[in-house]
Amino acid sequence: MEYRSLGRSGLKVSTLCLGTMTFGEPEEGSFMHGVAADEKTSSAIMNAALDAGINFFDTADVYGNDGLTERVIGRWFVKDQRRDDVVLATKFRFRMNKGPNGTGASRYRIVRTVEESLKRLQTDRIDLYQIHMQDYDTPEHETLSALDDLVRSGKVLYVGASNYTAYRLVESLWASDKHGLERFASVQMQYSLIARDIEREHVPVCTRHGLGILPWSPLAAGFLSGKYRKGQTPPTGTRFEKWKERYGAFDNERNWRVLDAVLGVAKELDASPAQVSLAWLLARPAVTSVIFGARSAAQLEENLKATKLKLPASCVAKLDEASAFDLGYPYDFIARIQNRW
Repeated sequence: MEYRSLGRSGLKVSTLCLGTMTFGEPEEGSFMHGVAADEKTSSAIMNAALDAGINFFDTADVYGNDGLTERVIGRWFVKDQRRDDVVLATKFRFRMNKGPNGTGASRYRIVRTVEESLKRLQTDRIDLYQIHMQDYDTPEHETLSALDDLVRSGKVLYVGASNYTAYRLVESLWASDKHGLERFASVQMQYSLIARDIEREHVPVCTRHGLGILPWSPLAAGFLSGKYRKGQTPPTGTRFEKWKERYGAFDNERNWRVLDAVLGVAKELDASPAQVSLAWLLARPAVTSVIFGARSAAQLEENLKATKLKLPASCVAKLDEASAFDLGYPYDFIARIQNRW
């Protein structure tokens, strides 16, 4: 397993990060009902991940029903006594409580969400505490100031962001520098061969300012796993069998072209489509660690092989060409003149 620094920090994390959104079987009606792993399986996956060298786990307070996933992880920490082997990341921002202050990233709310997560996780600190999405209603300085206090208290060690616009990310970095506050070490964003939008502005921002990119949904909700074929209904037991409306959003010519390229490279290199998709991301600029999920030990073992797969330049070119996307103005204007953006 390879380890990289989280942005400019001295923290070393594995290049694959275990995403835990599927841990714990939520009640019927929940987003993840029917596509999650039970607690016993989740514990087995976490142990197997650590044994394979993955030291970075990502979760969030909203995963599962009422903090279910954090509680599953917390019980595993107590039972298996492996807390100090894990760089633990969790997130706050979305609604967890009733009332006008039950959501958001205000100081009032942050001091509550961190205590609730610490209790569910049965730990004394959160290694990477991330705002799950920028909050238009709260000044960035207020959020950063509250997070800075948590770092100084020892309850949080590093802070990060997720689902931020590039301009807000730069504003945050400016506020940290101006006021001497803890700065974001990383930013967690949707990034895959299907969704390359962050290459317009986020990748340049992170490269220039030293933020580590943590891609989520690297297999585009499983679309790049190789389970799906154009013109066919989703296989039984897959996420898209349940999420038919979301599957429809993937059903377009560009995405099938990308999948064809992935399948072709996978065949050429005797690898799985998932391994190819993960390996492509691992080689992108500013990427620190790729967050992937697993509902079984077999899925975990298969995805782990991506860390040893080095894509030849010819394969990267095929994938880049197939997944090329519309830059839009002014990026296409700039690209025509300087051949880059």
